[in-house]
Amino acid sequence: MKNRILVLICTVFSLSLTAQEGLKVGLQGGMPFDDFNDDVSLTLGLDMGYMWALGEVVDAGIATGFVNGFPETFHSDVVRTDLPHVQFVPLAASVRVWLGNSFSFGVDGGQALGINKGNEGGLYYRPQIGYLVHSNAELNFSYTAIELENKSWTTINVGLLYTFTIKGRRR
Repeated sequence: MKNRILVLICTVFSLSLTAQEGLKVGLQGGMPFDDFNDDVSLTLGLDMGYMWALGEVVDAGIATGFVNGFPETFHSDVVRTDLPHVQFVPLAASVRVWLGNSFSFGVDGGQALGINKGNEGGLYYRPQIGYLVHSNAELNFSYTAIELENKSWTTINVGLLYTFTIKGRRR
């Protein structure tokens, strides 16, 4: 029991320290193509991450979230009800390069854990372009790829991130 309490205290303390540079929380929506185009109609996801400034131009951090692919129920004239939702939890490192005060590009890379039955997940990467639309809000466009065993999950996404800062520099 003491070990669990110690781990909880360390986790809360480390989260409060890392959130000083920027906790990002947002939503994304997207359209699948290639291997999942016939099985998934659209995607909706939650993004979360912590970013640290490595200087004036480069930020690095960690990213996670949840991605849900909604099954395509209409295929030709047949209504299909047997398709499952396709779900992932990405765990990734994140890098952003700021080309100005409002424009950035970067990539998240790591592993996506498959949540639904029969989904083992795979290698995850997500290049992104971001634009600050407000001092705390960023509009981003991204391509998501997850290399599964026999297929590739690929989507084009648009999202909105909100940055929470406690203390320190903010873009």
